Amino acid sequence: MANTCIWTGVSGAQYTYFVHELPTAPFDPNQAGNYVFAKLANNFYSPIYIGEGDLHDRISADHHQAQCITEKGATHVHEHLNPLEANRKSEESDLLAAYPQTYVPTGCNIKTGG
Repeated sequence: MANTCIWTGVSGAQYTYFVHELPTAPFDPNQAGNYVFAKLANNFYSPIYIGEGDLHDRISADHHQAQCITEKGATHVHEHLNPLEANRKSEESDLLAAYPQTYVPTGCNIKTGG
């Protein structure tokens, strides 16, 4: 399996992520980026949770949705550094719109605002 994966947003923008098998070594603090917890089946990644923030805090056993992510069968986490908060949030929204299965009940993202 390649060590990168391209996720395509609803806008058509493509984002390249580095792939790590779970569990993964902790990330250094103060590395802001985007991430996708995913399940690998039949050489295809299915996203379970899409997020953004400090990768040290967000890609850890202390993640606020860690239990759900584990229960949904995540096998990998995909990440890339993205230092600008506005860009991270835009990318997260773009990907969430493209992969609605990441929302509860099939995934672990909580849909805000209805």
